[in-house]
Formats: sequence, C-alpha cells, structure tokens
Amino acid sequence: MERAASGFMALGQVTRLDLMRVLLASGPSGLAAGDIAARLRVPASTLSFHLRALEQAGLVAATRLGRSLIYAPQIAALRALVAFLAEACCDGEPDRCGDLNRLFDTTRETGRMQPPVFNVLFLCTRNAARSILAEAILGRLGQGRFRAFSAGSAPAGEGPLPEVLQQLKALGHDVSTLRSKSWDEFTGPGAPRMDFVVALCDTLAGQVCPDFGETVITAAWPLPDPAKFSGSPPERATLLNELYAALHRRLGILTSLPFGALDRMALKARLDELAQPGAVARA
Repeated sequence: MERAASGFMALGQVTRLDLMRVLLASGPSGLAAGDIAARLRVPASTLSFHLRALEQAGLVAATRLGRSLIYAPQIAALRALVAFLAEACCDGEPDRCGDLNRLFDTTRETGRMQPPVFNVLFLCTRNAARSILAEAILGRLGQGRFRAFSAGSAPAGEGPLPEVLQQLKALGHDVSTLRSKSWDEFTGPGAPRMDFVVALCDTLAGQVCPDFGETVITAAWPLPDPAKFSGSPPERATLLNELYAALHRRLGILTSLPFGALDRMALKARLDELAQPGAVARA
C-alpha cells in the first residue's frame, strides 16, 4: 500500500507524467538528461527535481555513460501500480473489469513484465558477409526479444556474397530479405532507433561511423573478411563455417544475458568481453 501510494504521488504532477511518457516512448535504452530537458522544454534544474522524485519512487533508474546520465523507465514498477488497482477489481467478478483485469492477470501469471525488444545493428564495410551472417543468426536466435539489422559504409552493389546466402539457406535461414545496404538507412529521424551497434571488421576503426545517439551500446568484434580470402573452395567453405559458428556462439550468449539485472556499463563490458580470444569458450 505504501509503495503504491508513493508511486502515485510521484506521478501526480503534469511535468512528471509528460516525462514518463517521453521515457516510455524512448524504449529500454532510455534517454540522456539533456535530451529529456530539450524534449520537455524545461530547465535542467527543474528536470533534475522531477527525475529525483520519480527515481525515489522506483519509477525511473539512471546509469552513467561517460559524462551523461541515462534515465530509463522501470516498466515493471509502472505495471505493478496498475496491477495494484486491478487486484480487487469487481470483487469476485473480474470479467467485468475487461482489459484492466487482463493486465493484472498477465502480471500475476508471469510475476514480471514481458522482456523488452532490443534493436541490434551489425556493421561491416560492404555488408556482404559477416554482418549478413550476424543479421540472419540473431534474427533466428532473438525472435521476440531482438530485431536484427545490418549495414555497411560502402555496401556491395552486387549484394551479399552468393556463398554466404547459400550457406544460410543450407542451415535453414530465410534469406529473402537479406540485402547489402548503407548505414545511412539507419540515421535520421525516420530510422529505427538502435539499442546496440556491433562492428565486425577492423576497417571501420579508420572511418567515422554515423552518430547513432549516446544511448546506444557499441562493441567491436573483429572477424576476417571472406571477400578478401583467396583460398580454395573447400578452404572458403571452412572459413564461412567458422565465421558462422563464432557468431552463433557470441550471439547465443548475447541473447541469454540477464538484461534486467545489468546496467548499461555492465552490458557494454559483457559485449566487449565477447570480442576477446577465448571469451566465448569461457562463457
């Protein structure tokens, strides 16, 4: 009862309600305090006052990213507030509560909120092999929890390598939507907002990547480029098999991370660990 009263009291102000709506729209990655202030058009001191009240009520949480504080909504706590009201709905006739009661039933049955969906973008120069493999693998492993995308700085005009598509088909992947594309498709106001951006080749280190926003968690997993490998067909097939296996192991670990228990810095550290030799084997 006291927890619910504290939550409703924290929400009982117009600016805070507007703030929560902005944070909920931003998704699980959250927003930097400066971005929130700009969207709400409130002074930083005013925003800090309201954020502190919501944080004390357990409705938002902050993590530090460099010099910025990133605030994210605590959806489980918000859901619990609604469930608190719905718990005694209609006193023995829950069907009369309609959607409100179904929300409570879902909370009661699962004991927690549904996991958020994360957008992951894989980058390599031509977006023809490594990033295509990663997009296909995560598309299968992360169904319901991850949406996978891939792009390149200089996408191949002829599209993904035929042998890559052939390998994916042989392993049962749907390749109908896979294509080589520029990372420009993932910048600008109409682009999907990314939660993770993973670079898969060394050549990106010498280039200036687009600004995907300061809330994005980035990582580098350098892997050999099949397009530059001039071995025999069996040797090339072996390389592709090894690339597929390496990505599958890493992405399997990514999808199994306890996202609800890790803050942004911990997630960044875990992704960086996966790039180290032997890290996948240890995991």
